[in-house]
Amino acid sequence: MRAIEITATGGPEVMRPVERPRPEPGPGQVRVKNAACGVNFIDIYHRTGFYPLPLPFVPGLEGAGVVDAVGQGATRFRPGDRVAYPNSLGAYAEYTCLAQDRVVPVPDGLDLDIAAAAMLQGLTAHALTHSVYAIQPGDTVLIHAAAGGAGQMLVQMAKVCGARVIATVSTEAKADVARARGADEVILYSQEDFVAVTQRLTGGAGVHAVYDSVGASTFLKGFDVLRRRGTMVLFGQSSGPVEPISPLLLLQKGSLFLTRPTLFDYIAEADELAARAHDLLGWLAAGRISLHIDRRLPLADAAQAHELLASRATSGKLLLMP
Repeated sequence: MRAIEITATGGPEVMRPVERPRPEPGPGQVRVKNAACGVNFIDIYHRTGFYPLPLPFVPGLEGAGVVDAVGQGATRFRPGDRVAYPNSLGAYAEYTCLAQDRVVPVPDGLDLDIAAAAMLQGLTAHALTHSVYAIQPGDTVLIHAAAGGAGQMLVQMAKVCGARVIATVSTEAKADVARARGADEVILYSQEDFVAVTQRLTGGAGVHAVYDSVGASTFLKGFDVLRRRGTMVLFGQSSGPVEPISPLLLLQKGSLFLTRPTLFDYIAEADELAARAHDLLGWLAAGRISLHIDRRLPLADAAQAHELLASRATSGKLLLMP
């Protein structure tokens, strides 16, 4: 089968197209013939060794396709079923074998490439808005990088929950994207101080939660826009890792909460994964939320996909097509 293999960490050039034996599903596993796999920043972290993995490995954590074989004792799916999966290494390949409880059904009428594109960012947004800080109707939240893939999903799910959404973006074009996804207010942080504008927009009350995927350049300022007992949700570090803080800061700023979640802990149980995926894929199929695919590239162009993602030259999801 065709796959992308990494034998040494480094730049995009370390990802090499190879031919590997087609994997056979073990007990309790299914084999998925991938129709599409998503490209994410965590793939770059794996490739560079920032998040180290045993070498060699096939990168990629999300995909969608059709079950073409099942292992002994695997009863949840049958060959021909349309499925998707998140957080399972080895997606940059023509075939992926994985435990049946890590796979979710894709509703009829929803394209497999949309399902693949939605897995990590969509499930992350669901966990962040429904569990990490469970948004209540009438809450006001601040979402950084709202025009990015995860940001667009967050804006839409926050609106599903009934929130007032204040979004930050870097350009007017990205502001249009955030508004199109439902943001009530948009701040161009490249031109305005998001702390001052947020305080003005909330009448000095602050927001119930900050969703921060940016990290170093926004993190500390974010504490200044939270209301008393508000929640700082740090779930990324696109501008670099944050500096350590003293717990006393949380006291001084109003008995705040700080969390650094990872998706795996919110989909670790099969039933929880299934429930979140049911919501996410159902909303996509019904048109209640949507996502934009920037481009689809052949699997062999994985290095180009990483270069595009790292350059921030994309305005939607990147997919690799095996």
